[in-house]
Amino acid sequence: MEISNLLAKECVICTNISSKKKVLELISRTAAIKTSDVTAQQFFEALINRERMGSTGIGNGIAIPHGKLDNLKAPIAVLIKCDHAIEFDAMDNKPVDILFALFVPTEDCQAHLSTLSQVAQLFGDKSITKKLRRAQDNEQLYQVINP
Repeated sequence: MEISNLLAKECVICTNISSKKKVLELISRTAAIKTSDVTAQQFFEALINRERMGSTGIGNGIAIPHGKLDNLKAPIAVLIKCDHAIEFDAMDNKPVDILFALFVPTEDCQAHLSTLSQVAQLFGDKSITKKLRRAQDNEQLYQVINP
């Protein structure tokens, strides 16, 4: 699935949140807006359960928190840019300021892996991450992913 098709405008947020827990809560609340089948608490628990297995901080200030949910009917993505990098236990031990969260239905495992791979590849492009970091508001952030 194309990332630009997956990411709704209302799920792209610039924020000044400064903790891992708070940003995961924001991601969860934002994802819950897109469905009545899953609560913000359920999204949050999916993220926390995945983080317990190991940080989704992939390095270079980027994290890709993700989770699978039984009640979810379609994938949901959330893009967050933090004004100040936050501690995230990333692989390179550097703080994170860009988070792309992905939630998929439990039975949609193959699409989940494919999309995660696309996201990692996209954020491996330094020109994209520079543009994301320069974004001053939600609209500019959205336009980097969906020009």
